[in-house]
Parts: sequence; structure tokens; C-alpha cells
Amino acid sequence: MAKINVKGTKSEIKLFEEKKVRTVWDKEREEWYFAIVDVVKVLTDQPTHENARNYWKVLKHRLKTEGNETVTNCNRLKMLAADGKMRFTDVATAEQLFRLIQSIPSPKAEPFKQWMAAIANERLDQLQDPELSIEQAMMDYKRLGYSDNWINQRLKSIEIRKDLTDEWKRRGVQEGQQFATLTDIITKTWSDKTTKQYKQFKGLKKENLRDNMTNTELVLNMLAELSTKQISETQNPETFSEHANVAAQGGTIARNARLELEGKTGKPAISQLNAKSVIMIEETPDSIQN
Repeated sequence: MAKINVKGTKSEIKLFEEKKVRTVWDKEREEWYFAIVDVVKVLTDQPTHENARNYWKVLKHRLKTEGNETVTNCNRLKMLAADGKMRFTDVATAEQLFRLIQSIPSPKAEPFKQWMAAIANERLDQLQDPELSIEQAMMDYKRLGYSDNWINQRLKSIEIRKDLTDEWKRRGVQEGQQFATLTDIITKTWSDKTTKQYKQFKGLKKENLRDNMTNTELVLNMLAELSTKQISETQNPETFSEHANVAAQGGTIARNARLELEGKTGKPAISQLNAKSVIMIEETPDSIQN
């Protein structure tokens, strides 16, 4: 199986009967890649990923011996593993999976095929109507145990983040390293922590930092990014150095708000709480607000 790096991708965790299936959406090809070992685990009710990997190893060898072209045409793609690291794993498109599933005796085969077809249709619908993407995100967060209040804040933060990145794109800022550097400046300025330090503070590895923020942290981060976007529209930065200065200005506004809030409440606005410790549990109002 060949290792691939697909462009314009979006990694997502899909749930089939409350079991996780790692997926990646390839925007260029407009198709999903599914982690085969996750599918095997779901269909065969293997107790662990290790068992599922062993099952797939044996099945893959048998299919190759039989000259099965589907296995030969599958690829390997980096996905987030259980240990928090990005590791290569065997992946298949929906069409390839439909064929592979025929080789796995399971009463869940047909329901799983229907689920896969629904996933594909949902994505095509979302491309036509972005509002459906927001609705899907709400359902996904709800399924994972986040509170309604937190979900509303998170969706708003996504909107504000997109407005900022759209502003950067219009002014020629390059996606990737330059986006990351400016984001780091904003985060460091308002929180006194780089993105990496912030994630370490919360005990995170590859997880999304914003998905592990409390409501207070989300609001402050939104203020920083909203301020950066509006200042950029006013100052019209041209060089990357000018963009960095604007990012620092936007972060400073949120930093001042953070310090004033901490002074009034006597509580730190930045918390070690993360999704595993609080947000994914049925939290009390006070636990997530601070």
C-alpha cells in the first residue's frame, strides 16, 4: 500500500453506533478516506484496536494471496492514533470499503454500508449548503457530550476564526506556517502562552486547543481574533511584519480584558481543564464558565 499525502483535507471522527471511525475528507478528489482498522473493529466487535489490527493483517494477507485488487489499490494515510501521534494507517475510499466489507462476515455489514452512504450524501449536501455543516458540527459535539452553551460558543469561534483567515488570505498571507505564526502571536499575547505551551498546560498532544477551552477562554480568544481582523481592515497591513504587529494589537485587547476579569473575580481566566476532564462530562455551570 502506498503512503499518500492528500491536499485540502479535513480529518473527522465519525460515529457508528457510538463507535469511532477516523475519516479524512479529500477536498480535491471530493471523497472520504476511512481508517480500515476502525471499520474492522466496528464490524467484528474486536475488544481493542490491537485485535482489530491483527484481524485486518490476516484478512489483508488472505485477500492479497487471492489477488484481490481492492487491497492492492488501498493507500496509507497519516491519522491521529490513540497515543495522540499522527501515524500511517491503511485507508480506503467508500467504494473500496464497500468491496472489502463483503469479505468480513458481520451482521452489521448492511447497516454500515447504509451509514457510509449517508456520510457521503451529507458531505455533498453540505458543499451545496454550508449551514448544514454547522448543524452537523452541533450534532457531533452533542454526541461527544459537550454542553449546549459551550457548543454555541465554539461554533461562534469557528465563524470568527474563518473571518480572520479570510482577511489574511485576501491580503496575501500564506496558509500553513504564516497562519500558524500569526495565530501563535495572538495566543501568546492574550494568554501569555504560545499555542504549544497552552496545549501542554492542558495536557494535550495533537488535540484541537479550541475544542478543549472553557467558555471564558473561547470568549477571550474570539475577542483577540475578532479584534485582529477589524484592526487589519483598518490598518491595511501589507508586509508579514505588519501583519504580526496587527496580531499583537488584537491579542493585547483580549489580554487587557483577561487581566481586568481576573482582577475583578480573583480567579485565573486560563484553566487546565480540558475536554477529557470536564467538557465531555455533564459539567456543573461553574466548572465550565471559569
